[in-house]
Amino acid sequence: MENFKLVLPEHLNHYGFLFGGNMLKWVDEAAYIAVRIDYPAADFVTIAFNEVEFRRRVEQGSVLRFVVNRSRVGNSSVDYRIKVYNNGVVGEAIFSTVVTMVCVDREGRKRKLPEDG
Repeated sequence: MENFKLVLPEHLNHYGFLFGGNMLKWVDEAAYIAVRIDYPAADFVTIAFNEVEFRRRVEQGSVLRFVVNRSRVGNSSVDYRIKVYNNGVVGEAIFSTVVTMVCVDREGRKRKLPEDG
């Protein structure tokens, strides 16, 4: 799955570059969209990000491309590898991580993944 974001002035830090918290929010959102597409009848929450590394700064006006791939399926959780590319940087991802989503019931307790996902 792919998703895109435009970096606007309200996304910048005090140095004039993308605030890292916005990147993390967008990555979390991209993982959630992917898991909802893969398991539309289930509820999920984020439980982990692995090794978060910002490889390049991002300027206002950049168009970021989020590439999301399911990388592991467990009994109650799913991992998604997310790579972020900047339209101004050819080839190399400027950010990558793996997000772990866990399936929960209506009370927020961990539950087994649905069979139809």
